[in-house]
Amino acid sequence: MNSFDWILLIVGVTIVCLMLYDVFASVVLPRMAGSTLRLSVGMVRQTWYAWRTFALRIQDADKREDFLGRFAPAMLVGLLVAWLVGLLLGYGVIFYALRVHVNPQIHTFGDAIYFAGASVLTIGYGDFVATGFFTRMLALGSAATGLSLFALIISFIFSIFASFQKREVFVVMMGGRAGAPPSGVTLLETMSKNNLSDDFSKSLREAEEWSATVLESHLAYPILAYFRSSHDDESWIGTLGALLDAATMIITLTDSPLVGQATLMHMAGTHLVRDMAHYFRISETGEIGIERQEFDQACATLRDAGWNVTGGDEGWERFSRYRVKYAGALNRMARFWAIPPSRWIGDRSEIGAHALHLDAR
Repeated sequence: MNSFDWILLIVGVTIVCLMLYDVFASVVLPRMAGSTLRLSVGMVRQTWYAWRTFALRIQDADKREDFLGRFAPAMLVGLLVAWLVGLLLGYGVIFYALRVHVNPQIHTFGDAIYFAGASVLTIGYGDFVATGFFTRMLALGSAATGLSLFALIISFIFSIFASFQKREVFVVMMGGRAGAPPSGVTLLETMSKNNLSDDFSKSLREAEEWSATVLESHLAYPILAYFRSSHDDESWIGTLGALLDAATMIITLTDSPLVGQATLMHMAGTHLVRDMAHYFRISETGEIGIERQEFDQACATLRDAGWNVTGGDEGWERFSRYRVKYAGALNRMARFWAIPPSRWIGDRSEIGAHALHLDAR
């Protein structure tokens, strides 16, 4: 082997190691992993920006949602293809560097890619055979890599859809209570008018657990954040916002016995918003997100529903102090994922061209 072959060997090993590390961090590691040196992170984010830009130009709302809903499943397939191509390229460079140890000797890079593909996909036609000990071990290693990749991807897909289903069951359940699109005011109004105060304490507890589950699963597998609800006008971000708004109003505007559980829900939900915003590089703007007039209207609605709320300047000050902890980041998350607009959450105007210029990076 000459010096050029040694360089090729190092380059090929580096490519293979980077692909394997990306697969490990994306599929095996059950916690948030950094984006440095990971193909999948940049691939998903950059593709999403282009996908969203095209989707927001679609005028028909149903067709737009349908197109946006295809992104995450398509990316699962795209990641598999990207990892497989990366491994083929890496092993192809390695086998080309070791071409003198293959019978018949490899003469072109295309032949090296073919030999790598036959090894990684465990086809083994036998038209190229590794002869040297090191080359034989690499051929066996590439075959093991290919089998492991497909096995991991299959289990990864099952895990992703199980987490998605668990998230969406709660979203659909809350849709019947908070409306579609969901609203914290609607949620409190429904609870009061239907005399569900005792049940609401349980709902807040379930919401706290749901927030913790979403936080754990979506940071471990960030592709989950791109999966959209299969039901119109519903989303996990909208549901989270409605729950946080409801908890915030209970804490700051009432003396209800639900304040304690609402505080725990507020803490879990705010933690979810901040960690997701940090991972996806979405800035926290420190904004309240609603106008004083909207707040006064919400207080009037809650009074009509039977809630004893404290409005006015005092209530507005307390409400603002709590809502500012999550509102800015949550609104930018809603716009980043182009969720259906809802009361107080995201872009409440019709989704238009101005959303294309959002820089969530």
